[in-house]
Amino acid sequence: MEKVQDKFLRYVGVWTTSDPDSTTAPSTARQFDLLNLLAKELKEMGIKVKVTAKGVLMATIPSNLPKPSKAKTLDKKASAGKTSAAPVIGFIAHVDTAPDAEGKDIKPQIIPNYNGKDIILNKAKKVKLSTAVFPELKTFKGQTLITTDGTTLLGADDKAGVAEIMCAAEYMVEHPEFKHGTIKISFTPDEEIGRGVENFSVKDFGADFAYTMDGGAVGELEFENFNAASAKIEIQGCNIHPGYAKGKMINAIIVANEILSMLPPKERPEHTSKYQGFYHVVGISGSVENASVSIIIRDHDTKIFNARKKLFDTIQSRMDKKYGKGVVKITVKDQYYNMRKVVEPKYYIVERAISAMKKAGIKPKIQPIRGGTDGAMLSFRGLPCPNIFAGGLNFHGKLEYVSVESMEKATQVILNIAQAQ
Repeated sequence: MEKVQDKFLRYVGVWTTSDPDSTTAPSTARQFDLLNLLAKELKEMGIKVKVTAKGVLMATIPSNLPKPSKAKTLDKKASAGKTSAAPVIGFIAHVDTAPDAEGKDIKPQIIPNYNGKDIILNKAKKVKLSTAVFPELKTFKGQTLITTDGTTLLGADDKAGVAEIMCAAEYMVEHPEFKHGTIKISFTPDEEIGRGVENFSVKDFGADFAYTMDGGAVGELEFENFNAASAKIEIQGCNIHPGYAKGKMINAIIVANEILSMLPPKERPEHTSKYQGFYHVVGISGSVENASVSIIIRDHDTKIFNARKKLFDTIQSRMDKKYGKGVVKITVKDQYYNMRKVVEPKYYIVERAISAMKKAGIKPKIQPIRGGTDGAMLSFRGLPCPNIFAGGLNFHGKLEYVSVESMEKATQVILNIAQAQ
């Protein structure tokens, strides 16, 4: 079998950055470069695969279990939601990388037998991974790390997950003694811009439940995530010569600043953790005449989430009263919801992952996702889909890295989940 490290290095060499401003699906044609490569490799393994025109890859590894007789078919209640001797299990990862940082011409650096000290990523640009800033680095002492060269992101989010699924698929095909039910695989585009499963057919996928391999450190297991919304603020100013502006000018930049000052200053990402939600200003542009602000709204608790959205109704009313209607226009849109509501009633899915981790010698760390995954949206569409670690850390930037041993552990967890019980 090819090692997960080799697969990962091959996949990060393919430029797959998504584009939030694109209206196509997928948002960038370059994502097909990796999707088609993966389809080719799966076909060479003898696995049936299809890539849709919208950039969704789906593949099936048939069950190698003997077909149960009618007399031996498991009772639905006794099998905790299964309708046959083995459920159909899916594994999902996304091929795109985040547009937050450069994702082209990635030059990964391999650090075998890491010594537990600071890592110089780029001496010329003075970029380093510091153990003072990232103390968790020390836990990887003796392992093989893959880092960036300090100029791009790495792409472990989520090409680590892609490589792990591909390694597990290869193992199942090459080891017929490894018994499993029907396994479904999907690689999706545009997860990083929130459009990863817009064209994903749960019916065509055909799994009873699935797991996204899109988490961080070893042991992470997540089945609850933020409720998410976006707020788009458009400001129409009035530009008058500054020498004659008194009582007439409306400076859109100043209005934007005034609106931002109305958001609770301690409820920003840099001041929150665990279950605490936030408002995050992700974009601002403008001039005296026009300005726009983009904000994302996040909270695990539905009531608090709704209250956060209502704050923008209050801001709108205040701006209308002060400047008149039409100067400020605020549009709030829901993006995704906390999947705990639909996964928790089928907790045996989480328990299966817990058991798989323990079997691999891993202590599960169940925690909320301070973000969202494709699995959140899929869960609400009838495919319960918790999230499992893929091993990468410091996603979306030039300080991203992954441990080869972590990817190997994730591959083993996939196999443990897939193995017939």
